[in-house]
Amino acid sequence: MYLRETKRRNKDGSTVSYLQLAHNERHPVTGSPVAKVIHNFGRADQVDREALRRLVASISRFLDPAEAVAATEGSDVDIVDARRLGGAYVLDELWHRLGIARALEVAAKGRRLDGEIVERVLFALVAQRCLEPASKLACVTWANERVALLSCPAFDDQAAYAAMDFLLDALGEIATGIFDRTANLLNLACDVVFVDTSSTYFELDVADAEIELAEAAASEQATSDEPAVPTEAAWRQFSKNSKDHRTDLPQVVIAMAVTTDGIPIRCWTFPGTTSDQLIIRRVKDDLGSWMLNRVIWVTDSGFNSAANRAYLQRGGDHYIVCEKLRSASTDAKAALSRAGRYHEVAGNLSVKEVRVGNGARSQRFCVCVNPEAKARDEIVRANLVAYLTRHIEGSDAWERHRRDELWGELRQTPALLRLLRRTTKDHLLRVDHGAIARDAHFDGKWLIRTSDDTLGPEDLALAYKQLSEVERGWRDVKGALRLRPVYHHREGRIRSHVQLCWLALLLVRVAENATGDTWRNLRHELDRMHLVTLETAEGRLAKRSATTKRQREIFAALEIAEPAQILDYELPDPIA
Repeated sequence: MYLRETKRRNKDGSTVSYLQLAHNERHPVTGSPVAKVIHNFGRADQVDREALRRLVASISRFLDPAEAVAATEGSDVDIVDARRLGGAYVLDELWHRLGIARALEVAAKGRRLDGEIVERVLFALVAQRCLEPASKLACVTWANERVALLSCPAFDDQAAYAAMDFLLDALGEIATGIFDRTANLLNLACDVVFVDTSSTYFELDVADAEIELAEAAASEQATSDEPAVPTEAAWRQFSKNSKDHRTDLPQVVIAMAVTTDGIPIRCWTFPGTTSDQLIIRRVKDDLGSWMLNRVIWVTDSGFNSAANRAYLQRGGDHYIVCEKLRSASTDAKAALSRAGRYHEVAGNLSVKEVRVGNGARSQRFCVCVNPEAKARDEIVRANLVAYLTRHIEGSDAWERHRRDELWGELRQTPALLRLLRRTTKDHLLRVDHGAIARDAHFDGKWLIRTSDDTLGPEDLALAYKQLSEVERGWRDVKGALRLRPVYHHREGRIRSHVQLCWLALLLVRVAENATGDTWRNLRHELDRMHLVTLETAEGRLAKRSATTKRQREIFAALEIAEPAQILDYELPDPIA
């Protein structure tokens, strides 16, 4: 018994094939074998292949494994390739939905490059940052061999660097296009913008030599008393204000602006010694060109100064900034000392509104107290006092130079120095109980200054607490997306690398907000979906693995259709 194919030629010259289930019988007269048709399956191009598959499976049940393999000999299926598909597929769908692909292609018009190819290469670089962070050189092998990037041509490291250069060259246009599409699609609330900075360091022991020329040029351009708004650059410089506590390595400063939902709308890169006081002005100027409505800028104490507060109010905007407590300004000290009743909001948070000054120049403050933070501060201070007590115990009998050495060692930690004093006459070391009492006054408190009279104290406190969205963004950029280590040496490539991380964070945050799950969990589940390329004598077929229940939930939450079962096929060459 066998499957038989017969052909018929039509009048127009075309050929039609038919499939039949037949077996041979010997002719009673001639003795020759004659085919007897048991079942006619119909035309070969219209046959129910699922029915054939069920027939084969039912027959195989009556054979042992060795016999089943022998029976299918000559129609072996070879697995020639297997790549991860799920994560790259979801990122690609979000990439197009957020308008990133469109913004890149529009920006590429008029330039001497292929917009579609550059867009695909940049997507590969961003997808690698989300799924398996590594160097740009490693991305070439990753994209060409390990992951299924649909419609992405094979590329080399030079194409990757060319795409990065294009991203930096057209960054302003690209960022504007992405924001316009994202703001409309996600209905972003851009009336409150959170701004913060961080830094990244380099495994080098020298700073960029070109920075000396850049500083000289900047000093020549400074013609007014007001500090100039800094321009973006990625010169690596040593800085005592390293956010990563690596003052021994050169660094660059990175700024990020996010919405209340944690969506990063833009990133900037500055030389390693650039002050936060100047960075906020560049951020406001760049985002101001997007024609946003009335904006409230939320920053921490590093951006706070009278000049910056006035700068942020330009164009009718407002600010919510944090004041330093221990080194507070005159107005802030007056706000802290002003009597008033606290009101409990948001469970464990208490707030008190205070106004300092009269008339148009009055300043509005909000004093916030968190009981849990207050208890934690008390425990930390008690541990510091116990540590100081142990170290200075018996030091009165030491030689003067030995006490000076201990004083120099302890003063390296500001928290310890704040609680330590030396006697005037003999320079003996003592725990400063007066400083302890003053420090206890600040336990669990933070002070907010604002120019907006429309928000209540509760809204102000909660708005400032949402500044943690920027901190979460920095953790993801430096953790899951692995901003470091940075292997680039050219200033422009460093900036491009930061922008790739920004685009990756944008995709990740949109996916997290829509699904309510972490990107780590989403990535692990989506990576279970593979694209497998099978090859037989009948041709080559690229088919994905079956969708799991959790994957269907992710696709539904993201409103993304499942990928097709068969993504590619290749028939054998016809025989002449």
